[in-house]
Amino acid sequence: MAVGGLLACGAPGGGGSPDPPPADAPAAAEPERQYLLERVDDAAIVQLYADGFSDLPLREKTLIWHLYQAALAGRDIFYDQRYAHNLEMRVVLEELLVHGGALEPSALEEIHRYAKLFWINTGPFNNLTARRFVLHLTPEAFGAAVHAAASGGAGLPLRDGESVDQLVSRLEPLFLDPDVDPIVTNKSPAAGEDLLLASANNLYDGVSMADLADFEERYPLNSRLVKRNGRLHEEVYSIDGRYGAEIAGIVKHLEAAAPYASEPMAVALEALVQWYRTGEPADRREYDIAWVADRESPVDTINGFTEVYMDARGVKGAWEALVFYVNREKTEAIRTLAEHAQWFEDHMPWDPRYRKAGVRGITANAIDVVVEMGDSGPITPIGINLPNDQTVREEHGSKSVSLTNVVEAYDLSRPPAYRAEFTWDAAEDARAERWGAFAGDMTVNMHEVIGHASGQVAEHVGGNPQTFLKEQYSALEEARADLVALYFIADPKLVEIGVVDAEHHEEVILAEYEAYARNAILQLRRVREGSQLEQDHMRNRQMVVHWLIDNTDA
Repeated sequence: MAVGGLLACGAPGGGGSPDPPPADAPAAAEPERQYLLERVDDAAIVQLYADGFSDLPLREKTLIWHLYQAALAGRDIFYDQRYAHNLEMRVVLEELLVHGGALEPSALEEIHRYAKLFWINTGPFNNLTARRFVLHLTPEAFGAAVHAAASGGAGLPLRDGESVDQLVSRLEPLFLDPDVDPIVTNKSPAAGEDLLLASANNLYDGVSMADLADFEERYPLNSRLVKRNGRLHEEVYSIDGRYGAEIAGIVKHLEAAAPYASEPMAVALEALVQWYRTGEPADRREYDIAWVADRESPVDTINGFTEVYMDARGVKGAWEALVFYVNREKTEAIRTLAEHAQWFEDHMPWDPRYRKAGVRGITANAIDVVVEMGDSGPITPIGINLPNDQTVREEHGSKSVSLTNVVEAYDLSRPPAYRAEFTWDAAEDARAERWGAFAGDMTVNMHEVIGHASGQVAEHVGGNPQTFLKEQYSALEEARADLVALYFIADPKLVEIGVVDAEHHEEVILAEYEAYARNAILQLRRVREGSQLEQDHMRNRQMVVHWLIDNTDA
């Protein structure tokens, strides 16, 4: 599971190396790190730093390089999953930028703004609101820009026999009209609307919920479901199926990475390659088991069709890839929670029937991420717990990671005035400044390690609660993990196991409760258009805080 972050990763700047200073020159002062690079509308472009990478052994650096290439190879899969027109739109945008010298300056400036948002959100839909954002040009100005670029030699995505005028007419509504495919994932459609047909993503084609009433999917996670001539077909994501060329590229680099991996990681990579080759659910399960079994490798990757947030049904997996290495200095706290997972399980505030009698194999690490692609980047999570297969979690365990360099960038990119403006008084402001980051880290760690990783489902559910909770499952599962963290952050057990000191525990508790309530209110500022929330982490937090508003005197 992923805890949604709200920043985009900026790449380090390039440039040549300066001449070295004379041998007797005084040491230069360490330049102050820059985190916030740029704002584009309501998005922040933030720099991540991979501290410690230079100290890794050459073997691990080489492994990371191959895994990085595997992540890049799958980038266009998610672009296509998110919206069927994404790849054509991206070609047009990037050709306009390459040939920007031929465009009107005001038009080029607006295209720059829109292109940055397009790259950040992997298409023309806001990551949080799910609503389409548009290019603020007139149809005439858009057409003139495309024609100017074409005259300069732009490689436009023309179909057979298509003219530039016809291309402009075909794509103009996709760039300029907010009412064309307005919502990428619509889990709350208007009365009478179908949630699949009302969603603009490319996980289905012509399929309604009614069509699925008597249809059993063989490949629920890794297929696109299409309706042709009145019949449903699964287009399986595999090396011989849909996205075959991209998957072949991923497999090539995963196989190149294997010789540099530890033995357990090499086994997991081999299982991942096998799943990419066949697409079979049984092979996916074998990969999940092998990945969880690798508990000590200092470098790791997540690569595949994983999270289901983009699917209004909560079934189809969106492709993502992350490459990361363990931050040893920051791992102690999250591992301590994992070591005491059974105690927390035994004290969960629910019916003992749904507590695990024997917690298995929870691996927890603080990590520094090197690259994030697809569903995990540029909009990045701050914590992850996988696999999502409940039977694998119960029988073999899970892995939790806290993305420490993402959390650091998130904290240090926000100006102090942002916090001061929305705290109740000076005491809350001071508490947030001193303990906010620490309390937030603790909550994320507990959300992943003892939240998502906790509990067992009733036997009649068959290991898959989504079957019963349907499109509401993801938001409810995120709420469950949040509430577990909020419940236990006040428990003296945290002092006993040494992750919080007794002197400051009360301040940490208060800082986190204040921050959680404050965040749920402040996140609404990001919803500039529309009146519904589609992002599951936002839905979860609004649900929790609105329950408090409705049922307490807080």
